[in-house]
Formats: sequence, C-alpha cells, structure tokens
Amino acid sequence: MNKIYYCLVGFVCLSSWTANAQLKSDRKNNTLYTAGHAGAFIGGLYDAFAPYNKLMKHGDFGLGAPDKLDGELLILHGKIYQTQSNGKTFEIPDAGSTPFSVVNFFHADKVLKASVPMSKMQVYAYLDSVMPNQNGIYAIRIKGVFNSIKTRAFPPVTNKPYAPLAQLLSLQQFFNFSHISGDLVGYRIPAYMEGSNITGYHFHFLSDDKKGGGHIIDLLTGNVTIEIDELDSFTVDIPQTKEFSSFDFKKDRREEVRQVENGKSN
Repeated sequence: MNKIYYCLVGFVCLSSWTANAQLKSDRKNNTLYTAGHAGAFIGGLYDAFAPYNKLMKHGDFGLGAPDKLDGELLILHGKIYQTQSNGKTFEIPDAGSTPFSVVNFFHADKVLKASVPMSKMQVYAYLDSVMPNQNGIYAIRIKGVFNSIKTRAFPPVTNKPYAPLAQLLSLQQFFNFSHISGDLVGYRIPAYMEGSNITGYHFHFLSDDKKGGGHIIDLLTGNVTIEIDELDSFTVDIPQTKEFSSFDFKKDRREEVRQVENGKSN
C-alpha cells in the first residue's frame, strides 16, 4: 500500500455514501461525453467544431478548451467559464464552440473530507487508494480552501498550420494563488481510453469569486471536500472536418500529452 496513504489515513475521513446517491442500475446520464479527440487536439486541431449548447446537453460538469486554444474551459453547475492567457476568468454564453471538451452529469457517489495539506501527487495517491477500480471512469470535484495553486492557460493561435501543443509550451502563462477557496473539476480516465481522451488525472480550477482559474500545474490543499462520481460508459463525438479526416493518428503522442499536462518539456 502506498506510504502516502498510510500517513494520511488518520487525517482523511471517508464519509458514508451520500444520501442522494442512487444505485448504478438506476442511474441515468452516467456517461462521459467527449467532444473531439484528445490526440488530435494535442496534435494541433484547435479549430472548434462542437457547439457549446450541444455539449451542455450531455453534462453540467467538465473541462475543455475554447476555440483556437484561447485559454482553458471549466464547466460547473451547468455554467461555462473561460480562463484566458491574461489571467482573466469569466462566465461565457453557450453560443460558441469547442475543439475538445469532456463533460458528464455529476452525481457524487461518495464524499470525503480532507483537512491535512496534500500536494498534487499526494492527492492523486490518495484518490487512487479510494478509487480501487483501475479501469473505472471517475469524475472528481474537490472543493474548499487551497493553501496554494498554480495554473496555466495558453494564448490563442493565429497561423495555420497550427503547431502541436507540446511545441507551444513556451507561450503558456502561469498564475499563482495563495489561500484561495474554489473548485477543482476533473477526471481520472483509464488507460484503455488512451488517444480519444487524456488518460490519468486532469483538473482545472475555478475560484469561488469566479475571477481565477486555469489548468492545474501544482497545488497544496487546505481543508477540502472531495466528491467522486464513478461513470459507467463513454461516448466520443469526433469532428466531421477535413482536418480530422486527414490527421495522422500513427504518431505516438503519449509523451506530448505528459508534457502538456505538466506544463513543461522535461
């Protein structure tokens, strides 16, 4: 068992299943919906194709990217928030479109309380210990006070052909927050969904005042509540575009994904 779990188990309390959690057999809308293809997006397909108003028919919780890579998206309580590379975060209408986003209708199956500070990797290790199905699809919300958070956002691209995302890391802008309240919205996606989705952990942040956000690079939690929703199916809506039809899927982009997720090339 992970040593991190041993040191945290005395301080992190697992609550009972939430009162409103339903049996999986009775659940509806328990599907992860992906608009776009992660490998194609990482490889440079940043032009939006999926309307937000269609996306929101498949979920009220999720994350993604705006058209032409103009920052980061977060969906919470059925509202869409965009964080741009200048740090500005704001709610946007559902009139636009996205090149890549993942959403679901969030219903917490279990709720956990954590008061001991945890780094990003400690959070992931703890989540692994309480989400034992290694092939499960999990939506995760972490809400509360964060001692520190580092996020990032990319500026919009302008000139085609667009470079793969790992080649644009020098353009990303970072934002640091201290002692801030807010939400992490994210997923743990299993390895068999590699390619169409970003596997492993992936989180975006939104502050309580809705003025700060971005893709998570690093963090240290304070007093937080962790809500977990295990999903039982997934669907992928692929772009019906000329660029997608001619995209080279033979290239292995796993290392590029790792670099993009961590915000650095090494």
